[in-house]
Amino acid sequence: MSNQLGIGSRVDHQHFGKGVIVDTAVEFYIIWFKSQNGTKSISKDYEGLKTLEEVAATGGGSEHITIADIEQALSNILDQRLHDMQLVPIGPKWRRGNMILKPGDPTMAQKEVPIETFFHKIVMVRDRLRVMEQKINAHKVMTDDEKVDLQQYITSIYGSLTTFNVLFKETHHQFKGQGGKD
Repeated sequence: MSNQLGIGSRVDHQHFGKGVIVDTAVEFYIIWFKSQNGTKSISKDYEGLKTLEEVAATGGGSEHITIADIEQALSNILDQRLHDMQLVPIGPKWRRGNMILKPGDPTMAQKEVPIETFFHKIVMVRDRLRVMEQKINAHKVMTDDEKVDLQQYITSIYGSLTTFNVLFKETHHQFKGQGGKD
């Protein structure tokens, strides 16, 4: 990436997905990534960063966003997200439905579980995975390579859970694995 990007530029990182540059330094950008719900420092010459929407670098400095600004913004976003997490709707066709677990052994009793109870547990797993992602990405001792390595495991877990996407009313709440990534 030869030209300098300014704050507000939208980018796409080969591992972290889409993000927005929230601060710049001499050798790196500080980018907030939606998939990470947090910021990462990415070298300005990193070839795996594609520009989606460029905002020119101003060279000033008075408009720089501080780490405290980022922390406050992320805190506000997380507060909003935590409230949203409680409002994840189940698909209407599943409301008041039951899931029947029937053992292969006919002498054993089957178990019936309300689908809404099962759905709530799935949403809790998703939310806890997101918190784990945030903790990994905010970890101050791990290297970026170590974080990417752990992130790949989490992405694989999301992929394994895509079977349950049929229960979600809205697609933006669903699990997303690696999908079409190269």
